[in-house]
Amino acid sequence: MKPYIISILILIPFINFSQDTITKSKNIKISTVAELGFLGVLDHKIQFSQNGTYFDYVKDGGQDVVFPISRLSTELEWNKQNTVYFLYQPLRIESQVLLKEDLLVDSLTFPASTKLNLLYNFPFYRISYTRELIKNVNKFSFQLGGSIQLRNATINFESGDGSLFRTNRDIGIVPALKIKTTYFVNEFVYTELEADGIYAPVSYLNGSDNEVVGAILDASIRTGLNINQNLSSFFNLRYLGGGAVGTSENDPGPGDGYVRNWLNFLTVSIGAKYSW
Repeated sequence: MKPYIISILILIPFINFSQDTITKSKNIKISTVAELGFLGVLDHKIQFSQNGTYFDYVKDGGQDVVFPISRLSTELEWNKQNTVYFLYQPLRIESQVLLKEDLLVDSLTFPASTKLNLLYNFPFYRISYTRELIKNVNKFSFQLGGSIQLRNATINFESGDGSLFRTNRDIGIVPALKIKTTYFVNEFVYTELEADGIYAPVSYLNGSDNEVVGAILDASIRTGLNINQNLSSFFNLRYLGGGAVGTSENDPGPGDGYVRNWLNFLTVSIGAKYSW
């Protein structure tokens, strides 16, 4: 079953939650949010092993076009001050190129003129909490909190005939800080800034078992329109960035465990939010 179908199924219990029950409990509000749009790669480079090629995905890896993007989340708010967020962000980029130069990945050489199939699959799952610290009724709101993100990466390099193949897989838990501000232009129009991010120079912060330096930043600005009491639509501009550099002591090979991976993505999307 495809990941986005699983995500929709996960949201169904929230969607089917008794509206009468929520209405009676005025201190609780549940919202579902969905976005659809496209992703452009501003810069993306990766290297496996100290002697490996620092590969430019935009210049040499077929990431010089835009890719479809989606995003699903559920929000649970109570007492109008506390909010918990559940987010699923699929991020799968596939491309095919004809190599201009030799490419060295974990001690394996992909010769120039090889047809190369590339997969960069980096979906993430995130749970967050914020508390409203500042509120100017019907005008401005500021919330501060934290996030726990599960990274689940699969990065593949494969020749067209399948004879040459390298893969790198990684899973880990990363904490981050979260801020969210909302400015209400009037009762119908609002702008919102939201960001989750951290710079983690040590292992216990970046979810790794070694001294890898890591960073993430997921920041967006959106303009929304309140269609009615329950439904709003919005236009969203988002920056996704981060990466890591360092050597894993427990890497089984065939490389030496060194990884350098930095990315800068920009997404443009439209979305809708429905609240009970």
